[in-house]
Amino acid sequence: MRALIQRVQKAKVTVDNNTVGSISHGVLVFLGITHSDSKNDVDWLVEKILKLRIFTYKEGKLNESIKDINGEILVVSQFTLYGNAKKGTRPSFTNAAKGDIARPLYEYMVERLKKADVKVETGVFGAYMQVSLVNDGPVTLLLEKETQE
Repeated sequence: MRALIQRVQKAKVTVDNNTVGSISHGVLVFLGITHSDSKNDVDWLVEKILKLRIFTYKEGKLNESIKDINGEILVVSQFTLYGNAKKGTRPSFTNAAKGDIARPLYEYMVERLKKADVKVETGVFGAYMQVSLVNDGPVTLLLEKETQE
């Protein structure tokens, strides 16, 4: 499981020129899911996202979490996080889970974040989306939880 986390001043997702998800100050999470991912991986990632101290407190230090600042989260499914371009110039996406595996885990993640009493917005799973954001900092992190087989 991979998540690209961007601290944002604002972000939104549109599908067919309609805004489907929009947040103000918080984090934009691009979520990539692979074949071996499970709910345990989602649980780990949710806890990590909620506890990451990537927001400024005093003296410019990154010391506050999304919950500390009452921030918001926008979650967007992104199978291309598992793209592999080692050979040739056309990426392979064979490591990305198909929708029947990825969708339930994506939905589970959104549900778990909402239960943490954080405002959560989403894109539309599997849709062609436009994402716009104002990166804050910029602060961008790649979180990865590789399942041991």
